[in-house]
Amino acid sequence: MIYTITLNPAIDLVIITKKLEPNIVNRTEKFELQPNGKGVNVSFILKKMGIENMATGIGGGFTLDYITAGLKEKGISSNFLKVNEPTRINVFTRVLDQNREYKEVNPGPEVSEKVQDEFLKYLKTTLKERDILIISGSFSKGIKQDYLVKIAEITADKKVKLVIDSSSKAVLDTLPHHPYLLKPNDQELASFFDLNEKLDQEKIIKLARKLINAGCKNVLVSLGESGAALIDKNHAYFGNAPKISVLNTAGAGDTMLGTFIGKKELGCDTTEALKCAIAAGSDTASRTGLTDFELEKYLNEIHVSEVK
Repeated sequence: MIYTITLNPAIDLVIITKKLEPNIVNRTEKFELQPNGKGVNVSFILKKMGIENMATGIGGGFTLDYITAGLKEKGISSNFLKVNEPTRINVFTRVLDQNREYKEVNPGPEVSEKVQDEFLKYLKTTLKERDILIISGSFSKGIKQDYLVKIAEITADKKVKLVIDSSSKAVLDTLPHHPYLLKPNDQELASFFDLNEKLDQEKIIKLARKLINAGCKNVLVSLGESGAALIDKNHAYFGNAPKISVLNTAGAGDTMLGTFIGKKELGCDTTEALKCAIAAGSDTASRTGLTDFELEKYLNEIHVSEVK
């Protein structure tokens, strides 16, 4: 079984407007409400691929109810522990005449240590050998960064494949527990090593291999409009991104991660999984919702090659 964890889920309010001006009423073109959170998105993607999974995490209020209802509607089981404060609502506004996207991301609810401990107990009693656990995104208030390490300790003990998509430097402290895959973007990869520079292919490979030598098995690096890379101990693959008109970047990285893991579970080799992951992530970025996996128009533009 594949489990996803979202410790700071959200409803995303996606707004499309021709213009956005101060101190007046701006009439928009359309809006969508989307059950969201990075792990929630991965669950939706896996289900679209025909892969059963369980969405888990922590949240609260009517907003969490909206998210779990959205998961149930798509046939995805969920188990979220509840807190008193409501789960957040984030706003993503695409202003057409500026060709810009404005992102307003709110903090999550306060999570007590008691609820945090209850969630760890749930993982200990639920996870089984050869399961996959995907933890994605930020933490709600009250959850310290070393919570990642506590989860990694459990997955190592249970012989569960751990996948981490987090910008926290606590990711580095999980490496002794041998996570199966990390998914930073290029900026996050640089920040893990206190660098503030644009990374070329050689530097991406070098930094990813540092993570691998410290215990990680695979590093999937999202490179935005430049595509993505998958690096393991012996290979480094890079794929370009197709040309698209970006509409909404929320969920593109989650789509890429979910597609890559899903394709590997379905038996695809690494290059095919990476190619499909880039195509699906690009398709999500070109629309207000997640990809529909009609990817033929992108696949011919994407070329994955090994860099020696």
